[in-house]
Amino acid sequence: METNLQNVKASQSNSPLKARFELYESILEIIFAILGGFFIFLGWLLGKFEMETASVAFFLTAYVVGGFFKAKEGITETIAEKSLNVEILMILAAIGSAIIGYWEEGAILIFIFAVSGALESYTTNKSHKELTALMKLQPKEARFIKDGNEVRIPVEKLNVGDFILVKPGEQIPADGVITKGRTSVDEAAITGESMPVPKEVNDQVFAGTVNGNGAITVQITKPNSETLFQKIIDLVQHAQNDKSPSQQFIDRFEARYVYIVLIAVGIMMFLPHYLFNWSWNETFYRAMVLLVVASPCAVVASITPAVLSAISNGARNGILFKGGVHLEKLSNLKAVAFDKTGTLTKGKPEVTDFVVTDTNKSEKQYILQCVASIEKQSNHPLAKAIVQYGLKHKIDFIEPEIVEDISGWGIQGKINGDTWKIGKKGFINFNSHVSQESLETFASEGKTVVFVQKNNDVIGLFALKDVIRQESKQAIKDIQKLGVQTVMLTGDNKSTAKSISKEIGIHEYISDCLPEHKVNEIKKLKNTYGTVAMVGDGINDAPALATANVGISMGEGTDVALETADVVLMKNELSKIGKAIQLSKQMNRIVKQNLAFSISIIILLVLSNFYQVIDLPLGVIGHEGSTILVILNSLRLLKA
Repeated sequence: METNLQNVKASQSNSPLKARFELYESILEIIFAILGGFFIFLGWLLGKFEMETASVAFFLTAYVVGGFFKAKEGITETIAEKSLNVEILMILAAIGSAIIGYWEEGAILIFIFAVSGALESYTTNKSHKELTALMKLQPKEARFIKDGNEVRIPVEKLNVGDFILVKPGEQIPADGVITKGRTSVDEAAITGESMPVPKEVNDQVFAGTVNGNGAITVQITKPNSETLFQKIIDLVQHAQNDKSPSQQFIDRFEARYVYIVLIAVGIMMFLPHYLFNWSWNETFYRAMVLLVVASPCAVVASITPAVLSAISNGARNGILFKGGVHLEKLSNLKAVAFDKTGTLTKGKPEVTDFVVTDTNKSEKQYILQCVASIEKQSNHPLAKAIVQYGLKHKIDFIEPEIVEDISGWGIQGKINGDTWKIGKKGFINFNSHVSQESLETFASEGKTVVFVQKNNDVIGLFALKDVIRQESKQAIKDIQKLGVQTVMLTGDNKSTAKSISKEIGIHEYISDCLPEHKVNEIKKLKNTYGTVAMVGDGINDAPALATANVGISMGEGTDVALETADVVLMKNELSKIGKAIQLSKQMNRIVKQNLAFSISIIILLVLSNFYQVIDLPLGVIGHEGSTILVILNSLRLLKA
């Protein structure tokens, strides 16, 4: 049976209004199916009282009411695609049953067919539910600032460079950068992070997120059609429209199989009469039974509901598949290559150790205060990390008398007449007061060392490291338990790469990787393992994401990474990779179960009909019952 996918095909131009219309239509389909069953009951009841004309009238009403949506679907698609489908087979079977006087059986056929169609619509609407919920989060208007005045305009009219005002508690209507104000932003809709994120001038904000307790002025950096929020919606739409290889095969199979069934039914109408001396009535009756039981409804319904249910499950859990083809590939995954920075790690350096020389231990807090106060004047990532470390230890900042940033080396400044230098080993007057053993330990752990010099003496150092994500270790373990090899690709040196891979639990690593090297390494992994996934978040990962069999991007990744990837982890949770692989394997298992069951039932029913073992009612129940069972089996994926 052709899955009810008109709504999915039309979702390219989806909107909340359209989604609401589709929901009403699916509810009507269920109501019509129930009404059809009610009219069948009345027809059967009147038949018991030998009121044949009234009974037939109710059965005919059941035909029209119960079969309206499936007949409409079948005729519309036949005209549009110029190809017959299983809906047409069911219409012909019901009409044939009526011709030979089996009104009740034909009506039951229509009723069960309508029920299975309503189940398919339910599956499709479940897959649209996450998209509709997302779209409701989209702001419709923005407070546009024009000549110092505030004007409400539709978000579609905002242009890059415009300034908007976002008041406390309001949704941020567009991607942009804060130019005035300070606040905290609830980014759960984008990242899944439950805690509000502090934001100040020059920080980036995203459409669909919720402003906290401060009014902010935002300069638009992207048009409405290119916001991160819109990209998420586009990804879900694309996933619902794109078909897996199995779905494409079933579509081709259905088109050919329908004609085979019609030819077989045509032969069945005449040949048994002459070969087996069946009566004409029996011959025509068996041909109608064949038309019912040989129809590939259950076979066709074996795949698409399962794929849609799995995609819906993934979307609900923060895993966006760009199509069934990528979901299907994950079950055959043999190796996963991970970018390090921003994927396995947080992508931002943090101070792990602050050490001062023995003679300066009593002044440790003051040293941190002076260093953080000078580093506050720099935008370097290491400087920001030291400032954050100072804030964590509740220091009060001092205004330096002089600050000079020496690009590529470090920074120097004066506080209370003392000259401070903070930077690389070659930037300061290195002396033996710093433990060489400590330096070797930090180097073996892949840490970056920043030295602190006061006047002419090195008095301390900071060890910084791009720390691993909290969930990285467990995520790697979960993936390895599934029999998938894990590999880390990084531009870091061998020492750092070895340290990080050991800490996380990855057995294989490749260091000193430039973007082009990552592509070559992915090709090598494909030759070695077969199906390979690449996980990354940056522009430099995009070529490797495109080269891998399945590209997986972190939700906080760059636009290029998001567009190139086949799967997006919206909540930046690496643990979802294992979940996605398991979901893919379970989907493929269910599809195989459905196909084996549905094909077996068709063979059994066809043979039973040829040997005159079953009649039309049993044929209808066996055929349509198997269709309903495979759909219900597929719906298990919604809760997997």
